[in-house]
Amino acid sequence: MDQFLAFTVVGLSTAAIYAVIGSGLVLTHTTAGVFNFAHGAAGMLAAFAYWQLAVGWGWPVPLALAAVLLVLAPAFGLFVERVLMRPVQALGEAERLVMTVALLTGCIALARWVWDPNTPRPLTPFFADEPALRLGPAAVTWHQAVTMAVALAVAGGLWFLLHRTRAGTEMRASVDDRALAGLTGADPLRAGRLAWVLGIQLAAVGGILIAPTVALDAQQLSLLIVSAYTAAVFGRLRSLPLTFLGAIAVGLLEAYLAGYLPQNDYLPGLRLAAPALLLLLALLAFPHRRLPGRDRRLVPVALPARRGALLLAGGILALALLLVTVLSQDALISYGAIFALGVIALSYVPLAGYAGQVSLCQWSIAGIGAVAWGHLGAHGELWALPVAVLGCAAVGALIALPALRLSGIYLALGTAAFAVVLDRWIFTLPAFDLLGVRIALFDQGSVSVTGPDLFGLHLTTPAQLLVLAAVCLALASLGVAALRRGRFGRRLIALRDSEAAYATLGGRLLGAKVAVFALSAAIAGLGGALYGMQLQTVTAEQFNLVAGLPIFLIAVIAGLGHVGAGLFAGVAFVVPTQALGELGAWAQDLSALLIALAGMGLAHSPSGVIARFRIEWAPLARDRLLLGALGAVLAGCWLLAALGATDGRLLLGVALATAVALRSRAAARQQAPAELPLEWWGVSRPWRPEDGEVLSRATAAG
Repeated sequence: MDQFLAFTVVGLSTAAIYAVIGSGLVLTHTTAGVFNFAHGAAGMLAAFAYWQLAVGWGWPVPLALAAVLLVLAPAFGLFVERVLMRPVQALGEAERLVMTVALLTGCIALARWVWDPNTPRPLTPFFADEPALRLGPAAVTWHQAVTMAVALAVAGGLWFLLHRTRAGTEMRASVDDRALAGLTGADPLRAGRLAWVLGIQLAAVGGILIAPTVALDAQQLSLLIVSAYTAAVFGRLRSLPLTFLGAIAVGLLEAYLAGYLPQNDYLPGLRLAAPALLLLLALLAFPHRRLPGRDRRLVPVALPARRGALLLAGGILALALLLVTVLSQDALISYGAIFALGVIALSYVPLAGYAGQVSLCQWSIAGIGAVAWGHLGAHGELWALPVAVLGCAAVGALIALPALRLSGIYLALGTAAFAVVLDRWIFTLPAFDLLGVRIALFDQGSVSVTGPDLFGLHLTTPAQLLVLAAVCLALASLGVAALRRGRFGRRLIALRDSEAAYATLGGRLLGAKVAVFALSAAIAGLGGALYGMQLQTVTAEQFNLVAGLPIFLIAVIAGLGHVGAGLFAGVAFVVPTQALGELGAWAQDLSALLIALAGMGLAHSPSGVIARFRIEWAPLARDRLLLGALGAVLAGCWLLAALGATDGRLLLGVALATAVALRSRAAARQQAPAELPLEWWGVSRPWRPEDGEVLSRATAAG
């Protein structure tokens, strides 16, 4: 009994932290209409800032707390509201969701960049020198008591603010109809600012309270928000009392699992994955009403032309040939992942771009493809590759079943929870037998991955694997383009526009969702297998939720409705990462930070940068003379680089400068001439027969 009470006290103190963080999440959602995926990351940054002030610089604890909670946290909240969220407020729910995912990625990258993750940073609990309080046989530390008292104070303060003050009423009214709230004298902008400031402050409070009990790690602290997600979903993203009840359930569950879960090789990960499993169950069990402030401002999905798809596939193969003939063996190892990562990014196009189903577990499915190929194709058996792909398709179909009840942020939450369950529990399991079949994943270590045997040739060199990945990306891109032009592609667009209308007109939601989830998972699994071949050895840590967010963001930046998003994502992820890596260890996280910053600029180009590129480069594509000149210059640069006549970077600069100059020239040549004044007709240009009538009308009108 004494042990049970001790675990209960620990669970309640943890639940208090989850309640504080979850309350901030509910506050932001109910007042600003935004589900903030970066809520935990804001608390993580606050914990690091508090450590820097109180421990790193030796500030007094009260002064450090005041600086973080009263200065830094409100300033960060104002920055998020004014710079990031206000520009996308007029866009759809998906765009606002992507913005918070970009903020999450950026916060983790920033923390790793500023604070070396290899340096331990312990934090002392509050009042650690004071003797513990006794509640019968159970002992309650002062830190635990302070945590629970803060949670109760937050609950009372938020209820009073939202239901007994004009500011609270203004905040709740603004999300339902900002224009109508403005007509009644409310200020929606002021309400949004207040919501973000209070929400970030609550995240900061939770981050500082939990930091002394866990390692001060950017990724770990940011993903603690999964438990707060569960509490918020218990409250259906709008009820503070139910959010506190959900937090108590999560905290006690974690504590009891830590104390009473049997000790073996299979169950330790279950305790870590328990909040994510509970989140999945809550999402499936509770009904979800229409989200406040939700709208349907959908970005049109372009219909890819056959000629354009063929040019894209040819460009992929040409780029592969260029890399193989120009780069050294070491460089091929560094840049060889371009096409494999492109295949994984391409899996978002049919799922999120065509069908509108936001999934955050594609990277984890790619991990399944990599480990399945590693085990089944250990000796290069080619048959193992389609088997691994089909296995990933089966996983995707399994995910589609609960997706029938989920959409929007709920679907994103569900797939994120699935990814957390995989990397915290399933991927950590040792080999086991199921119905007489031996199943092995990462087997608590690493898995060696080799290339396949193709037509009697065992593909093992970086050049061979790069060409194989490029061929797969080219074929997959052609297939996705053909899908969009076909009947099933049109059905997916209809499903994206309105699931209710799609079902009303006779569409089968189950069949469509299972098919598109299975297809996208198969593509991701193929990309994961190809990526594993490039790496040669894969571990579970390489395929966790956070590791896959940059690829997702780059695909969104490119434009999820464009088939070229795969190639764009591969190039945009690998090239800057390798280029910045040459600057030193300090720049390793800089590429992820830059990707996050680019994702935060989504409001300026919601259709994606590929659409903008097509518009800007269309004049050059239509000018055959200048296009031929560009081709000749590129061919000359490639030949010089292949022969080693000069530095490859110089030739790359020459090629890019030539392309930009020819694009500007083509745009100038195709620009419509400015209209001349009437008095210059017949002088600056020849007189036309119809000019007389136009001149007569202008004179009569004058």
